[in-house]
Amino acid sequence: MAKPSLEHLVSLEHQGWMSLCESRGASFYADTMTKDGLMVLANGMVLDRDAVVATLDESPPWDSYEIMEPRLVPLGRKAAALVYRAQARRGSNEPFEALLTSVYRIVKGEPRLALHQQTALPGPRADYAAGDRGGSGTNHD
Repeated sequence: MAKPSLEHLVSLEHQGWMSLCESRGASFYADTMTKDGLMVLANGMVLDRDAVVATLDESPPWDSYEIMEPRLVPLGRKAAALVYRAQARRGSNEPFEALLTSVYRIVKGEPRLALHQQTALPGPRADYAAGDRGGSGTNHD
């Protein structure tokens, strides 16, 4: 693969979210992240690949998620950032809503996650109603 496409990176993000819903995130991110990869979480934590893998083994699964408004930002021939809005639910807790950026680079012909950053969105979003997603998102329930 010469350069990452929007479709391929969205597919990888779906695979990541599904792994988090199915309590297999540790193995997915161990395989998908670069050795020097980092995650910058909405709670302010910065985790390297080993810490991500160890932490995900202890995390409760998500019940559902939605990826909305995905955009590709090319970063040269062998790297790209995927930026999107996400909403995820776990139990009866308030939904997690954030803007997410995942930076992938091609390593040995495959896209690998080098950096993932989360920016939490405050409270319920006023610009869309519960049933209105504008048709631009994809959903997993």
